[in-house]
Amino acid sequence: MVQEKSTGESASTRFSDTRDWRDKLGSRMALTDALVLIWVVFGAQIVWLGFDREASGFSGSARDLDLSYTMVSILLIVAWLIVLAVYGTRGYRVIGAGSQEYKLITDASIRLFGLVAIIAFLIKLDLARGYILIAFPLGIVVLLFSRWLWRQWLDVQRRRGAYVSTVVLIGSPASVATVGRELQRTPQAGYKVIGVCIPEGHRDTTLPGTGFTVLGDLDDALLAMERVGADTLVIASADQLPADRVRELSWGLDPGRQHLVVAPSLVDIGGPRIHTRPVAGLPLIHVETPRYEGRKLFAKRTFDIIGSAFLLILLSPLLVFVMIAVKVTSRGPIFYRQERIGLNGDPFDMLKFRSMVVDADAQLADLLAAQGTHDRPLFKVKNDPRLTRIGSFLRKYSIDELPQLFNVFIGNMSLVGPRPQREGEVALYDSAARRRLLVQPGMTGLWQVSGRSNLSWDDSVRLDLYYVENWSLTNDVVLLWRTLRAVMRPGTGAF
Repeated sequence: MVQEKSTGESASTRFSDTRDWRDKLGSRMALTDALVLIWVVFGAQIVWLGFDREASGFSGSARDLDLSYTMVSILLIVAWLIVLAVYGTRGYRVIGAGSQEYKLITDASIRLFGLVAIIAFLIKLDLARGYILIAFPLGIVVLLFSRWLWRQWLDVQRRRGAYVSTVVLIGSPASVATVGRELQRTPQAGYKVIGVCIPEGHRDTTLPGTGFTVLGDLDDALLAMERVGADTLVIASADQLPADRVRELSWGLDPGRQHLVVAPSLVDIGGPRIHTRPVAGLPLIHVETPRYEGRKLFAKRTFDIIGSAFLLILLSPLLVFVMIAVKVTSRGPIFYRQERIGLNGDPFDMLKFRSMVVDADAQLADLLAAQGTHDRPLFKVKNDPRLTRIGSFLRKYSIDELPQLFNVFIGNMSLVGPRPQREGEVALYDSAARRRLLVQPGMTGLWQVSGRSNLSWDDSVRLDLYYVENWSLTNDVVLLWRTLRAVMRPGTGAF
């Protein structure tokens, strides 16, 4: 009996700690948000107007308010903090992973800007335009940067097991293994699996094929949560859990202390495509079919033209230097042209700086056979003997890929998309992999910033299909930023 009491107290303590980290993290983020806004708003005031300015510049009814720009700045900061809180930008469900946090910050700030403009118009408040035009855009940028820094810190903490929701998974063995592996794959999301409950599960055994401890069968889920101090119950599948049983599980959880999450049988579906609609007590999940046409396609192409043109101009000195280096360090042409398969299976000539000897293609088959990867649609050779003196450097930092900016500009490729492959590789595609050809191939993509050549073919296809099914201009911008980071700090997958 004494041991049971001790276990209960330990679990309660762990629950208290779990609840505390959410409040503590939210409070710390609120403090940094306030410091950022104070710096930005008062900085805009000082730069544009000086340290203080009375309301003599205002017109109409604003003269009677006896306002100063210092007071306006204070009101603006307070309103901004309130809007960020109302939009849930510091909620534990959105911080740490995904783009939802950044979208909420941007949306809340833009709406506040519109509200300020409407109020200023209604009360005839003649605010200095430069002050507003500096404060709002700069405020959004610095807020996003601040949250990005928080995300880097939180990522490190969560990989160490801190600031996470402790999870018990419940469902069939196959579904539990699948969901558990995905949660382990993305520790930055903040879910740590500490046990599973499966049909006819025997306590203190290990789920085959995984490292997850079995805490019991499906009926033991709530007791298992208490025993191990978990705060989140994730239903991986409802095959053996009828609606009334799921409802009973939700009733058995401690409100505000324990949480119920249902993982539907939807894999690699982006959040913007999912819409939940309650109908007669049924939470129906609507999944939009991806479309590759219309204004989104026009916006992507416009972004590619402007982006590639800008980068070609910006990087032109580097391009000239590399051209000279390639020419003087090895025999052969400066550029390497290779036929790749693009949108809808149409071939095109992809440009690269030559990083290999002239007869590199003729040696490929033998090298792939030697390393045992000739039957896989990812023709990469480790410790490639065909590289020139500067070839390994060019490939490590992806400098050899820069001429593809011309492919992007003329429309063969996109800045972001699935990597274009050779005809021989495409011939090995299955029906799922062929969906990679539904969008324009890209210079960079999701798998390039998620491990590059260290990934298996199956993982590469999964990441490319996720991009194809859920692509958006916002995601393209995020992937370009992640590409820049990956290029500056290349890992072992760069070869």
